[in-house]
Amino acid sequence: MAPYDAFLLVSFGGPEQPDEVIPFLQNVTAGRHIPAERLQQVAEHYYRFGGVSPINQQCRDLIAAVGKDFAARGVDLPVYWGNRNWHPYLADTLTAMAADGVTSALAFVTSGYSSFSSCRQYLGDIEAAQHQVGDGAPKVAKIRQYFNHPGYIASFAAATTAAARSLPDDTQADFDLVFTAHSIPLGMAEASGPAGGAYQAQLAEAARLVAAEVGYERPWFLAYSSRSGPPSQPWLEPDINDLLAARAAAGSRAVVSVPVGFVSDHMEVMFDLDVEAAQTAHRLGLAFARAATPGTNPRFVSMITDLVCERLDGAAPLALGVLGAGPDSCPADCCGTAPARPARP
Repeated sequence: MAPYDAFLLVSFGGPEQPDEVIPFLQNVTAGRHIPAERLQQVAEHYYRFGGVSPINQQCRDLIAAVGKDFAARGVDLPVYWGNRNWHPYLADTLTAMAADGVTSALAFVTSGYSSFSSCRQYLGDIEAAQHQVGDGAPKVAKIRQYFNHPGYIASFAAATTAAARSLPDDTQADFDLVFTAHSIPLGMAEASGPAGGAYQAQLAEAARLVAAEVGYERPWFLAYSSRSGPPSQPWLEPDINDLLAARAAAGSRAVVSVPVGFVSDHMEVMFDLDVEAAQTAHRLGLAFARAATPGTNPRFVSMITDLVCERLDGAAPLALGVLGAGPDSCPADCCGTAPARPARP
């Protein structure tokens, strides 16, 4: 049995005041030669919400919920939190953990899928942080992917039902179910998983499981948001706005959007769905409702404890559908590779 003595929440990070927005975006895009004017365009998304990303507060709320669930279920691990791109940085958190005597931690990352951006890059940033801390840095084992865990699916199913009930009465039984996730470059998507294409396959499986859980018997759709990069580079499609236009042209009257690729309502959900997609739907005459992400849904929080208990006690892994539970340790070819990025400050 692995002697883990701490739990580490690893997230993306985000600015918490306007003057942090540009430095944060520069961190996120370091080494990618993104033009300053493009960063300013993205910064406007944050300024629309006061220059504050909700993701850090959502992490604080999740930490509090996980701590309570650990206590209720007898999991005796202190809870830490470190970000890839903003305070608290992973290196600072690992330094604090080492000072507290932590030698080995289980890390839960706020993405449940296979791809370089949603898995391998987290591992790389953990390794970079350990290198910055030095020989005393705690060992860190990443918890497996969880896109098909019953708690993840149940959280989205409940949110989907609630969103459908918020539609106008005459469309509550006649709406399109559209699942969304963060788009990634096509080359990255094709390299995800040992056999390639794991990101799309896992998203489709999660969507299928949620649709089945809510009893949705019509064909559902998978779309993407948050595309970036040069227009010449192909990314996963269709874009959510293009899909909405196609569904309106096909005679649809209402859409429930389910951000199955996201665990919390951060900027890619708030702007790309709640602003842009909602405006597109309104322009097209579509009733539009967006399902909530898991956040601190009790089933999602309990899922995190389940995943920890798998590693602490050898509990049987829980997974729905046909893809099964992923490995505890990502194989070398799990999620592809990408060029190395500069170390975090």
